[in-house]
Amino acid sequence: MNNNTTVTTAADFNYRRAWTVWSITTGVSTTIVALIIVAPLSQAAGHPQLAAAIYKAFSLVCHQLPDRSFHVAGNQFAVCSRCTGLYSGFAIAALAYPLVRPLSSANAPKQIWLIVAALPLAIDFSLGYFAIWPNTHLSRFLTGALFGSVTVCYIMPGLVELMSLGQRVRRRSEGDSIRIQPE
Repeated sequence: MNNNTTVTTAADFNYRRAWTVWSITTGVSTTIVALIIVAPLSQAAGHPQLAAAIYKAFSLVCHQLPDRSFHVAGNQFAVCSRCTGLYSGFAIAALAYPLVRPLSSANAPKQIWLIVAALPLAIDFSLGYFAIWPNTHLSRFLTGALFGSVTVCYIMPGLVELMSLGQRVRRRSEGDSIRIQPE
């Protein structure tokens, strides 16, 4: 039996966990954006069952009004233009996140920045809702993208912190044990 012990620091462990969280988050968010566009393309390509399944799944989170949605190949996206902006902004910001902030950081910006990012979306919605000023596909998309991109700065640290809760994990394989030691 081999009694070698490999010691991994908490920083190394957290760094790997942070990269795992980032990889999963970017994978899921880019898949969602792809599905939004795949729905109308699959409808146009003669795959109505696939399109219907995607539209039905997204109907749980979006009103899908045709006059508020982008269209491609004669069919509307799986979500409205505002939701398209939210998902696209989130996915792009998630991809760029490691270039802007350290992945292993569990510190989120002050909450005021989340409120500031939501203001244009709220104003755009309110102006259209109260018939003061008509909003457009572009204004809906851009305000959604702004808010979606800023939310990444709050969601990623939260997910990293959640994944780091179990720092004291012990694994045994082939008689070796790996201990996670705090810094």
